[in-house]
Amino acid sequence: MSAVVVRELHELDEIEDAFRLFCEIWGTGPGNAPMSVEQMRALSHAGNYVAGAYVDGRLTGATVGFFGAPIARTLHSHVTGAHAGHAAGFALKVHQRNWALARGVARITWTYDPLIRRNAHFNVTKLGGRPDGYMPNFYGSVDDAINGGTDTDRALVVWDLADPKVIAAVNSTPIPVAVPADAVTALAVRDERPLLGRTDAAHLLVEVPADIETLRRTDPGAAKEWRIALREVFGGLLADGARVIGFQDKTRYILTRDSTA
Repeated sequence: MSAVVVRELHELDEIEDAFRLFCEIWGTGPGNAPMSVEQMRALSHAGNYVAGAYVDGRLTGATVGFFGAPIARTLHSHVTGAHAGHAAGFALKVHQRNWALARGVARITWTYDPLIRRNAHFNVTKLGGRPDGYMPNFYGSVDDAINGGTDTDRALVVWDLADPKVIAAVNSTPIPVAVPADAVTALAVRDERPLLGRTDAAHLLVEVPADIETLRRTDPGAAKEWRIALREVFGGLLADGARVIGFQDKTRYILTRDSTA
């Protein structure tokens, strides 16, 4: 596999390449891209984070972040997209972390769709991120190849840059998390549909469907059931103080009510 080279983007032609990459990944037209050229150009000029990942000189991933509250202590990573097969997404996050630390930033936040298994695995397992809140329909209805015009519920990830779990993860040695023996399943997959379980245990498991993006196209009713069920169960548990401690087997979240875990 060719090495991934990550660098900041400042020139207009570089930013235009990132814009076209986002359109390609999200399956949108120029008028519905996750970020416009003008926005990225302004953020880069103002000292925020705009970077690209290159493989053999070709742009294969890009990311955009801006400073958030508390000012000068938090970077919000608004959009990151990368083609699969080159580990460009991981390389971008490692570069983003180093960039932030060099500027005294203590944490990075971002949002993701908690129904998408590969994103949950990447954010929680590969990066050591911590889902810290659930935000229903955060962006409104977004009609692209990923969201399919459905409600855009999002989990907010907090990436504490000095956390031992994060340090281990960015060094490609993520700390494994075992499922507690007394864990109960609060939400399960049964014939591609959600099955509600108990939510009153100390340790809980929340499963998500194998491929929600395909389900949105082939069975919108089932996809909507999943959105409502995850909002109720996963969102409810986070609001009630439960914490995500892992994402097991690229399949299910592990949550605990134990504040010492």
